[in-house]
Amino acid sequence: MISKDLIAASSKPLILSFLSKRESYGYEIIKNIQELSNNNIVWKEGTLYPVLKKLTENGLIESEWKTIDGRKRKYYRITNAGLKRKGSMENRK
Repeated sequence: MISKDLIAASSKPLILSFLSKRESYGYEIIKNIQELSNNNIVWKEGTLYPVLKKLTENGLIESEWKTIDGRKRKYYRITNAGLKRKGSMENRK
């Protein structure tokens, strides 16, 4: 299992990377990160939503409420600033 400190440090880059491929809602983000990490990263809503809020406040992602098949969900998508930040994170490797 991955340490909590590593999960916290990697949450922003993981979310930006995931949202750079397509917009998504919270639960779907949680499930996809869990699946992509072979269940090594398991987030709860209490982990994800504060990070999404911070990324939104920093202008790196934006959100929009949508109703699809009768279900209202808040969808998140990466902004141009978020794409630039993601690129600068990748260039540090």
